[in-house]
Amino acid sequence: MLAGELYRADDPELTRERIRVRRLLQRFNAELGIYDADTEGLYRQLLGEILPRAHPSIRIQPPFYCDYGYNIHCGENVFFNYDCVVLDVMPVSIGNNVLIAPKVQLYTATHPIDYRIRKSGPEYAKPIVIGDDCWIGGGSIICPGVTIGDRCIIGAGSVVTKDVPSDTIAGGNPAGIIRHTEP
Repeated sequence: MLAGELYRADDPELTRERIRVRRLLQRFNAELGIYDADTEGLYRQLLGEILPRAHPSIRIQPPFYCDYGYNIHCGENVFFNYDCVVLDVMPVSIGNNVLIAPKVQLYTATHPIDYRIRKSGPEYAKPIVIGDDCWIGGGSIICPGVTIGDRCIIGAGSVVTKDVPSDTIAGGNPAGIIRHTEP
């Protein structure tokens, strides 16, 4: 799976790992809808178990959903707003100072083009990289294999199917470069 080769999502070990994180997410989403001094300890504990490769400064507004959690790498000051989904079958690398708006979806999982292979069940994945100082607008979808450079803005509702170079604003479906910004 992590090598980008075909794998079976119903593999018993992968299923156990997804169930483990879903139980943690269920608790995180149910118990931490109100974040205050009384819930800070539980918030940090659960996020540490769900996202062990995220910087401790990460902030997430529940609900939040992911497949494994341990494939999500976050730098300092990453913020996920409400109702985000990260299908982290492959690594999802997020830089420092990244804002991720509500209902953003990051998909590393994908399926074979050949219907004969696809109907037999295996799938594969491609990693996602988001650079430093980015803002991903609400409802955006980042597709498998996409790299978003540093200091980018992705407009709300965009479907990003191709790499976005640093210092650009991109948007639309499929997302295209709207303009370049100064570094």
